[in-house]
Amino acid sequence: MGKTIIISNRLPVQLQISNGGITAIPSVGGLATGMKSVHSGGDSLWIGWSGLTDEEIPEELAPKIDEALAKHGSSKVKLTKNQVDGFYFGFSNRTIWPLFHYFLEYSEFELDYWNVYKDVNQKFADTILQNASDEDTIWIHDYQLMLVPQMVRNERPDISIGFFLHIPFPSFEIFRTLPWREEILEGLLGSDLIGFHTYDYERHFLSSVRRLLGLEVSFNDIYLDNRIIKVDSFPMGIDYKKFSNAAQEHSQKKPEKQSDLQQRLDKHKKSTPDGKFLLSIDRLDYSKGIAKRLNAFEYFLNKYPQYKEKVRLIILAVPSRSNVPQYQLLKKEVDELVGRINGELATVNWTPIWYFYRSLPFDSLIDLYTSCDIAWLTPLRDGMNLVAKEYVATRTDQTGVLILSEMAGSANEMNESLLINPNNFEQIADTLYTAINMPKEEQQARNKVLQKRLERYNVEKWANSFMSSLRAQKNLDAANISKRMTDHLLNGILKDYSVAKKRLLFLDYDGTLAGFHNDPQKANPDQELYQLLDRIHEQEDTEMYLVSGRDKETFTRWFLPKKYNMIVEHGVWISKDGEPFRMLENVKNDWMEKIRPVLESFVDRTPGSFIEEKNYSIAWHYRKTDPDFGNLRATELNTVLTSLIGNDDISVLNGNKVMEVKSSNVNKGRATVRVLGEDEYDFVFAIGDDWTDEFMFQELPKSTITVKVGQQKTQARFFVENTKKVRELLSRFAIKK
Repeated sequence: MGKTIIISNRLPVQLQISNGGITAIPSVGGLATGMKSVHSGGDSLWIGWSGLTDEEIPEELAPKIDEALAKHGSSKVKLTKNQVDGFYFGFSNRTIWPLFHYFLEYSEFELDYWNVYKDVNQKFADTILQNASDEDTIWIHDYQLMLVPQMVRNERPDISIGFFLHIPFPSFEIFRTLPWREEILEGLLGSDLIGFHTYDYERHFLSSVRRLLGLEVSFNDIYLDNRIIKVDSFPMGIDYKKFSNAAQEHSQKKPEKQSDLQQRLDKHKKSTPDGKFLLSIDRLDYSKGIAKRLNAFEYFLNKYPQYKEKVRLIILAVPSRSNVPQYQLLKKEVDELVGRINGELATVNWTPIWYFYRSLPFDSLIDLYTSCDIAWLTPLRDGMNLVAKEYVATRTDQTGVLILSEMAGSANEMNESLLINPNNFEQIADTLYTAINMPKEEQQARNKVLQKRLERYNVEKWANSFMSSLRAQKNLDAANISKRMTDHLLNGILKDYSVAKKRLLFLDYDGTLAGFHNDPQKANPDQELYQLLDRIHEQEDTEMYLVSGRDKETFTRWFLPKKYNMIVEHGVWISKDGEPFRMLENVKNDWMEKIRPVLESFVDRTPGSFIEEKNYSIAWHYRKTDPDFGNLRATELNTVLTSLIGNDDISVLNGNKVMEVKSSNVNKGRATVRVLGEDEYDFVFAIGDDWTDEFMFQELPKSTITVKVGQQKTQARFFVENTKKVRELLSRFAIKK
């Protein structure tokens, strides 16, 4: 069994150089804690940047760093200062971070940043490849490394790769502004499993994949060549017991054993028995909405002046990216707001805001969590927000009120908290009033439910759930999908083909022999295809039929001079040995006058769609339409047509970005079976890509070699990835005598 390789921007250890030696200290909290169950023993490796640039590492200490990291199951990626500046401080935090948090005005689209980002992602991929075998499982984390999955996949196509994004994924309208949007999506699609905190982020990602890459998406599965990529949501938890146990120990401390911070908090509480502490803990980041929270607090005090001298807002702002201009401006704004509000509203006995710009040790955090009556966390956009979960976990008596922004990912699973819009000051003020006056019984009822949920779905469960899903994806039961056409399978088929006395081949055209085109009339066959079909057509004891939904006029122009056998319009017409088309089925087309106005109305309402009219069928194409809108309209049209045709001898075929109405007694399966019955064949082959081809796969005998183009649920026995693979397969038939 292979090992698990975890990849993140930073390693779960901190390196310190002192007195000519190296000390590696394990990190506490965050991802390092969450991955404990995955990163354990000798069967795992963690790859990341050590935190020290090449310039900061003395040459003689480099081997010692590797030794120190190896003791913690880690291996480093070497980065120069310029690479860190361009990759981390540049593209990651000046382009991706603001864009994915909906701060488009802060996003910088610099080509130099992008180029460094690509180079560094390749360095991470190269390090993975040096340490990985095909049996290993790769788990890549976060927005700094979004190109790595495909870079690894290019070299190790069969390795298992998972990716988890710890920040929001923005809506299509935001994401599409990124100049390198396709490259980012393609990088992520190197994964077998892509995880997000919430379904909203998952939905945004799938929308971008459909609209920008045009890939087929079914529920949360993406079909790409020979792979199915699963996309799912895994809300990250916390180490619940760590916080709960720490709070329990804290509550049992005697006064003389308490910290200075706790003693000061208790002193102020005693001085105002009916007062309330409001707690705000965030990194100093513009996505956290700290400035708006301060303004909202001022608004609350002015709307409810009776709470002046009775409530205090404790703000802990943890320094973050202090060398980035937006963060420097934000600190200046917060400093000035705190100073102004305190200056205008403070009294001799009361300062409304206590502001700390620093990191606090774990014990001090527990002091704040357990002492504050209300946690007020209102980010403007946040991937998850674990502080909200930590606060609830420390409420040992189940009192306390959590006010949480509905823009935080954790809001989806913490509905028992008071959810607010961080931009609505009126709502915030009224919610603060509600929180201050909430009865103890209601507080406990809400927190009891929250605590049970958080304890059950903790950070270890999150990690194990993702890994289980990744393993399941890799070991996907192939019962409902066809087998990949491997060289081994193809060699067996070719052997049967070579010894067969009479062969029959049915070949679909669009999406099989040729790729799709926005305008079907422009998808002309190329010279290479003609040459390939000629070689098969000229073989002795071999009958080849092109089977298509296209009209007979088009195929007459393209293929009749070649004297290929053809079945068109899904089985209405047939041509053999270069003879003009004749009707294979007696069908009527008088119903088309009733259907045409309906399709025309949908064309008028669906930009990019158009009608293709054939002799005995009529098709509505929506390949050039926005994917989501097109699918919505297709569903609506299907409902309208189904109700309209009633019991008439007409059916609706839902193909690849096309909906076709035709007579019910006509389909490719019926037509190919009729051809099959005209002679004795000991080798039968059928290949196609669409739902219309499923009739062939169903109706032809079980011994038929049936092949689907693309990996999806099908009645076919085998699949190939794309039209290129189809031609490669048929070229092997063409050289057999």
